This record gives sequence, C-alpha cells and structure tokens, in this order.
Amino acid sequence: MSTLKIYNTLARDKQAFSPIEPGKVRLYVCGMTVYDYCHLGHARVMVVFDMVQRWLRATGFDVTYVRNITDIDDKIIQRAIENRESIGQLTQRFIKAMDEDAAALGVQKPDHEPRATAYVPQMLDLISKLQTNGLAYQGSDGDVNYSVRDFPGYGKLSGKSLDDLRAGERVDVNTGKRDPLDFVLWKAAKESEPGEVKWDSPWGKGRPGWHIECSAMASDLLGDHFDIHGGGQDLQFPHHENEIAQSEGAHRHTFVNYWMHNGFIRVDNEKMSKSLGNFFTIRDVLKKYDPEVVRFFILRAHYRSPLNYSDAHLDDARVALTRLYTALKDAPVEAGTVAEVDQGDVYAQRFAEAMNDDFNTPVAVAVLFDLANEVNKTRSPAQARQLKALAGVIGLLERPAEAFLQGGQGSEAAGLSAADIEAKIAARVAAKQARNFAEADGIRAELAAAGVILEDKPGGLTEWRRG
Repeated sequence: MSTLKIYNTLARDKQAFSPIEPGKVRLYVCGMTVYDYCHLGHARVMVVFDMVQRWLRATGFDVTYVRNITDIDDKIIQRAIENRESIGQLTQRFIKAMDEDAAALGVQKPDHEPRATAYVPQMLDLISKLQTNGLAYQGSDGDVNYSVRDFPGYGKLSGKSLDDLRAGERVDVNTGKRDPLDFVLWKAAKESEPGEVKWDSPWGKGRPGWHIECSAMASDLLGDHFDIHGGGQDLQFPHHENEIAQSEGAHRHTFVNYWMHNGFIRVDNEKMSKSLGNFFTIRDVLKKYDPEVVRFFILRAHYRSPLNYSDAHLDDARVALTRLYTALKDAPVEAGTVAEVDQGDVYAQRFAEAMNDDFNTPVAVAVLFDLANEVNKTRSPAQARQLKALAGVIGLLERPAEAFLQGGQGSEAAGLSAADIEAKIAARVAAKQARNFAEADGIRAELAAAGVILEDKPGGLTEWRRG
C-alpha cells in the first residue's frame, strides 16, 4: 500500500505522514460552539474528520480522536441571557441536538469529547506557564493577554507577518493591551455576567479566552506534542495561530506536526452567512434530503476545496448515490454478511491510492462507480461485497439497498408511504390483468410524478424505488 500523504497547512505542501509514536495517531479537531443548531459548515467539519479517522483506523493505526465542545464564550452568554436560561441549560440542549445531527450523518463519536468548562484548571496552569515565560501579562482592565511580539514564530501557520497584521488593526483606546495584536487568555469578570461564568484565578475572577481552551484540552488529552490538528479553514487564523503561540510558548517545543483545514461552504457561489439569508442548518437540509445524500455530497468533493451547496447539487448527489445502491440491489450481499475489503483486489488498491493521497475522496468515489459498473455487468456477489466494503470504509452504503431506495428522501419530504406505493402497484397489476392498460399507465405516471420509479421484472414482479 502507498504511503499516506497529508497536505500540511504549516508546510504548505503534501508530506508523507510519519506518526510520533509508530502505529499510533493522536488527532484533535476543533468542534462546535454550542449556542445554536449546527449548520452546513459544521456538517462538513464533522463528516470530513470522521472520514479521516475512519481511514486512519482502516489502515491499521491506533487512533485517539478528540473533538472538543466550546460551552463557554461571549455568544453563549449572550444567548442564555436573551433566553432567560442558564448557560448549562442552553449548552446541554444544543449538545443534544448536535449529537442527533452527527448521528444522522453517520459520524462516529470521537474517543474524547471534552467540554471547555471542565478544563479551567488546566487553562489556568497554561496561562501561568506563559506568564512565567514572559509571554503573558495582566492589562489595566484586568484581562490577561498574550504578548504576540514576544513569540518569534507568530504567523508561521497563516503566513501573515506582524507588520501586515499591525497595518490592518484598529487601535482600541478602551483596552488594557500593550499591542493591538495581543489576544486575551483570561477575561476579567463583568458585573453583568452570570455567576456561573466566573471562576477564581490568580488574576481575579473571570473566564477563559477562546483560544486557550483548545490548547489546554488538546495538551491534557493528547500530550503537549501530537500528530494532527484539524478544523475549518476559517480557524487557521487567528484561532490555530494563537493555539501554536500559546502551546509552544508554554512548553517551548513543537505543538503539532500536521495541520489540516477543510474548505469553506458556499451557497450558490456565495459565502454562506446569516446576513445574506443563505444560511442553512443541518436540520433544515435533512427535512428535504436523506442524511446519507448529504454525507455523500460532502465526501465527493475534496476536503480542501470550496464546497458549493445548492438544491441542484444535492439532487445530483441523490441520483448518484441511488446508482450505487441500485448496483447492490441487483447483486445483493447476503443478509448478515459483514463486508470486509479484499485488499488484493485492483479496486481496493486504487481506492487506497486515492485515500492515501491526502484523503482524495473524489477519486475514491470514482473507484466506487467503476466497481458499481462492473457489478451491474457481472451481478457478482463477491464484487457487490467489495463495493459495500470499500464504501463502508468512508461511511457510505451501510444500509440494505432497499432501505435507501425505498426510503423517504428527508424527514418532511413530500410523497407516498411505502404502503401507499404497494397499494398502487397492486391496483396497477389488477388493471393490467383486466386489460385496462390506460388505467395501468395512469398509475405508473402518477407514481412517477410523486418520484417513484417502477421496474417490471420477469414473472410479473414489480420493484420500485424513489427517484
């Protein structure tokens, strides 16, 4: 098998992957800030790094996967105050919703899912180290800040120079910062904030800044030097840049070897944002589309590419996924069979080559279609098993074919129930037996208009699927 190569944002190049500890991978991904329902951008992060950890495990690595939950920040506090509920009530409700959305999309639970509020002591310890190392100071407003200009490597992840950053900064006179580029490690408590967001610290009551949370959780669970750190492209700067500054400033050695960032979601070629009115939650989309269609749509684009969302692209993804399931239906895998990849097969080798080339899922999906075409020709159960097994490696084709082909396309999709469809098929059979072909054709046309496709098989059997 070829060597895994990963595009390392830090190196701006694809590099051969070499774990710190042979056979083991420690992976951290920045998760959700839980004050609202997850949107399509969150769906992409969850699905992309679920695919990454699945492939790492499939190739024999012992993976420890951490994806955090940010359950304390300005937006959470503001939303809780607006809703007149506690921080805990708000965050617990949206964590539950996030878990439901992730499960629907076939996303496996991480090995660890730390919540920021459980790691405040580790954050305080990290800030103390930074202060000892001359990289943190308390401003006149009580906040503890990171002194960016005292960390020589600042900007190495984003490629931004301090002078460029300084030119783009506005000077805020109402701040205790020595330099506008400095960022907050510990926020002094405000009287207006609820008591549940005020922790004791050597610098007075307050709460952690956002960036220090991930540095503390990652280091505590994976060590202060680990293999892969991932997240959305929007986090590259300043969040991940600041994580490096904090972690390497405190421990004085490399924090992470490989940095991975997935591309943005666009909607009809515009950036997704609430202000443009083109903002979609996962729940919005799953009302219309089967969750596996959404997962397939995400995976058939390369994770680093921009992903353009539209109903037309989702409709196309549904048609394409239907083709794969149809191949399995026509050469079914025996019930109860656990599909295992035949590693010596040419399709498995091509699939592995694609996945080892920086997780190139578009090419891997193309291999699945080539194999599906072969299955359609040969009706070979062995090749059908291989198709199901290879797709299963990235979390696709894990249902019985009929469950997808005859299932509803979304939780609120318009259409007929399976019982309604079977009744109409029976009525069509009766009409044909009575030689009332006009009525039979009318029933077929009615079903087609409702998105139900009939296939007449030898022996008078009629199979159906949703189009």
